[in-house]
Order: sequence, then C-alpha cells, then structure tokens
Amino acid sequence: MTTSGEAPVRVLHNPSRDFTTLPAEAAGNEVAPLDLVVALRRSGTDGLHMTAFRPGERGPRTRLHHAYLDTPVSSVLRRAGRLRTVWRDLFVRHQRVDVDGTAIGPHILASSADLTPYAADAEQLTAELVREGQYLLDRLVAGETRELRSFRSYLMGALGEEGLRVSFDSELFLPWPMLAVEAPGGEHPFSGFLGFRHQVEQTGAPYPMIQGDKPFRRSPAASLNTDESIAHVGRAPQVRELLEERATLTVRTQSAVLLKALAEAVVDDDVMYFWCHGLFVDDGTRHHHLAVKLSDERCIDADLILRERSRHQDSTEAVFRPFVLLNACHTGQAAASPELEHLGRALVDMGASGVLGPQIEIPECFAAEYAYAFLDLYLGSGLTAGEITRTLARRFLLEFANPLALTYSLHCGIDSRLERVP
Repeated sequence: MTTSGEAPVRVLHNPSRDFTTLPAEAAGNEVAPLDLVVALRRSGTDGLHMTAFRPGERGPRTRLHHAYLDTPVSSVLRRAGRLRTVWRDLFVRHQRVDVDGTAIGPHILASSADLTPYAADAEQLTAELVREGQYLLDRLVAGETRELRSFRSYLMGALGEEGLRVSFDSELFLPWPMLAVEAPGGEHPFSGFLGFRHQVEQTGAPYPMIQGDKPFRRSPAASLNTDESIAHVGRAPQVRELLEERATLTVRTQSAVLLKALAEAVVDDDVMYFWCHGLFVDDGTRHHHLAVKLSDERCIDADLILRERSRHQDSTEAVFRPFVLLNACHTGQAAASPELEHLGRALVDMGASGVLGPQIEIPECFAAEYAYAFLDLYLGSGLTAGEITRTLARRFLLEFANPLALTYSLHCGIDSRLERVP
C-alpha cells in the first residue's frame, strides 16, 4: 500500500515528559517574539535597577542598556498608588458642579461605558490622566548621571514607538498601561498611554510549572465565578449568554464550590471569569490584602488559592492553565505591600496562562461592557490577550471617549489565546 503523504499524528501521551520538558512554556500556538523587555529589580534596601533590551538586537558593546535608578522603591510605590487614586477621583468619581460648586446629578462618567454625550468633559479629564501617567514614568527614570541619561534616552525612544509587544519583568507591580510618554506631534495626547500604543504585560512570576496535557476537545470550557447580587447589572446577562453559547459553562456562586474545584488535580477551564466584588481586607496590621467575594461572605485571597492548589504544584498530572479575567475592583493591582501575596500572581504561580484585571475600582456598567467585548474576541477571534487589551483600549477611547479600558492590566498572558482544534 502506498501513500502520497504522511498521515497526521497527534501525541496524546508522553511518558518521558519529566525528562524532556524544560521549565518553559509548553509547545502550542506559535507566538511572535517580544519587541521590548524591561526588567525592574530591587537593589539593596530601597534601590532599583532597570534593564531594557530588544530580543535579537545587539546591545551596546560594553553591556546591556541598564541603570541604577535614583528613585527609591518607596517613592515609586507611593506614586503608583497616587496615580490609581487620581484616576478614581478625577474620572470614576467625577462630579459636575454648578457655578456655586454644588454637585449636579450623579457621577456621570461612571453611569455609562459610552461617554460620547459627555465627550468634552471626558477628553479634558483624560488629558489630565495622560499628564499624570507621563509624570510617573518620568519620575521613575529621573536623574542626571551619564548612565541614567543614556538609559532614559534608549527606553523613552523605544516606548515612543507604536505597536510593540512589551513585557515589564518587574518585582514591583505598577499600572504600566496607565503610564504614558509624550505623544508625537500631530497625534492626540491620549495616544501617549502605553496601553494605547503597545501590547503590555507585567511578568515576574517563577518558571511556569510542568503540567499534564489538557483535554482534547472541540468546545472550550469556561467558568463563571460570580456574586448573584450583580448577575443582572448592565450587560452581565449577555456575558453569561455569550459564555453559554461559545463554551461549556460551569457556574459557581459559592466560595466552597470554587475552592473544591481548585483543590482538584485537573481544573480544565480554558477561561475562568470572575464577576464579583474585589476588596482590600484589613488583617489587623498596617497591611491590607486583596480578596474577592462570590455570593457568600468568605473572602478568597491569594493565600487561600495557594492553600488549595499548591499541593499539586509538583505533579506532572495536574492541569491548571486557564486565562483568568478577574473582573472585580482592584484585582489587577498587587497587594498593598510587596511582601504580601498578590491574587493575580498566585493564580499565575499555580499555572494560569495569564490574569487580567482592573487597577482601580471600576463602574459596574463599564466592567460588564468590557467583559463582553473581551470575551467575545477571546472566544471567537483567535487574537491573543495582548492584542485584545490594546484593541479595546483604543476602541473605548476612540469610539466612546472612555479611557477606563486602560486600567485593565495583564499579569503575564500577552501571548495567551484560546487553543483550538484544527
């Protein structure tokens, strides 16, 4: 018997996986190389060291582009917190007033995802947010030493380009998409936002775990982890319908059910969507840690996830590789202190391919609209999470005069896309 070509083969089992798999991403959809990597590391007690390079590009003859920063860690974290607060107070809680300073009506910019009826107000405030983003980035790399001037010139030149795939490999979780460069002449000022100009992710987690093979299926698996009290807010019902149409959906409304699922060796969700409330929990010290709540009162924080999941971290039979959309206030933000566990990082450490969440409190109507737009593209377009976040940042700003999509930041996941059966 003869054949004109080779028969297609799919390897379903790999008994030698432990001996051949290196701690790198599992083979799958091919991804393009990154265009720029910026590493930010602690140096000493309160110092910072920053490196920037383009993969495949020859650096200076003597070394990579790098510098010890003049700005201390404490100052960077304080200014990052200030930037988030400015976005919240200036935009989310914006209040119109009359000539006497008396408030008029509700917080109009939090009442809808489409702000074109209030475009003048929205654009004026967005211009202020651009300046704040420029200020934080400028202060981060401020200094007059020869080393800092050279490094700043290289970094700002690279970030001033457009359409790059940028990874910030950082020990400090900063609101990178909300930072900004000065927009080139002729462009609208808001085009200076890093999340508008580029695909952006924050990394800094350990090597990805070696895991078992994901189930072979034609329909993706998704979960909706939700607080029933907000199940009918805005487009939330349409988001659920979308998940039901595009995937095999599991709905969890109680923390006990979610924790039981996380304790299983195989959690085969392709997409894990959280539609609930995020809050900072007072632990009785000066620190506060981030948690989410479903319909019951139990706070689900990073340590609780690690407690349930870490028993499987050395098992090559375990599977946990969902892309996680944490659509709850503050969930794109790290803990109040770098020493505390971060919710998004805990999920990445346990194997999640990426985590997306907002850096600030988000109006529920916008959050539901953003979730529908993101999941519609992630489940149907074949685009990566990095491509989608940039697309949505530009869409909401250009079409709806709304900058809030820029507050959604990726913790890893720039290359995450829904794996499809050929």
